[in-house]
Amino acid sequence: MFIKYDNDAVRLTGRWYKDSSAAVATACGAKLEFSFYGKMAVMHFDTAFSEHPYPHIWIQIDSGARTEATVEKYMRVFAEENGVHTVTVIYKSAVEMQHRWHEPLVGKIAFKGFEADKPGKLKSSKKKYIEFIGDSITEGVLIDEKYRVNSDDDMMNRTFQDDATATYAYLTAQALKLEPLIMGYGAVGLTKSGCGSVPRVCEAYEYCFNDCRTDMPEPDYIVINHGANDMHSDKEEYLSRYSEFLNMVYEKHPAAAVFVLGAFCGWCRNELEDFVTNYNAENKRNVVYINTEGWVPPEPFHPNREGHKMAAKKLIDFLSPYVKGVIL
Repeated sequence: MFIKYDNDAVRLTGRWYKDSSAAVATACGAKLEFSFYGKMAVMHFDTAFSEHPYPHIWIQIDSGARTEATVEKYMRVFAEENGVHTVTVIYKSAVEMQHRWHEPLVGKIAFKGFEADKPGKLKSSKKKYIEFIGDSITEGVLIDEKYRVNSDDDMMNRTFQDDATATYAYLTAQALKLEPLIMGYGAVGLTKSGCGSVPRVCEAYEYCFNDCRTDMPEPDYIVINHGANDMHSDKEEYLSRYSEFLNMVYEKHPAAAVFVLGAFCGWCRNELEDFVTNYNAENKRNVVYINTEGWVPPEPFHPNREGHKMAAKKLIDFLSPYVKGVIL
């Protein structure tokens, strides 16, 4: 039987938009889970308008190892034993330059549902949510830079080189036993639009793509990492846009604890710290500034796996008392 994506046997976590036929995600790091009875399930994806290289996903059955795969229209998962099984799928990587904002969407995953003997029942999750808002570094671009399949066009290698689950953001969420909600798009900033026609973050934040609002759980913690793509803008404009964005975040999530990361590259670090102090005083807020000086080596600009691990360790140490309730 076919079980549609909106069945109780399916759970979507992250930035998804649900239309009549499929749940659509354009931000890497989005996750779907489903439970089924039997030995085999067949996942259905809408690949209309998709172009090679198709997005890559991680697939995990029960508590087994994750396997990387390319999204195809039909994808089978097989368990050795009959019974109830849980499948976890994470949007691992995309091609930055493929359109991920205006329809027809080229860079997306669109989950329609799955076939199985019958739907199972997912275990409830009691994890709190942490949202990370950033750019290509938060998306996981060039984490595995050396893995190329096309030497003539580096952009077409990105599905093999990127991994949203190996970033400082995802690793931090895992270590703190929080559920990550990832918004990372290459080249996007507070002052500028980015790859794939994604608009600047203030215009994109409430949406999954175009004018389609994202359906996302309420975050308990929000970490913002923007600045690396704003280096060529005026600092006053950057800080003004930061104020605009913080106002938007608080309007949408008034109870969330908000953290501002200084850009790993160091641009505007001191000015941003002073801005946060003034913003809190003027708006009676408690935004926490995090100085990231020395967290990662200056090269490569996009940290590799080890660089992300280094940044995650620092961020885990910083956030741990907040998450444990010592300060908040």
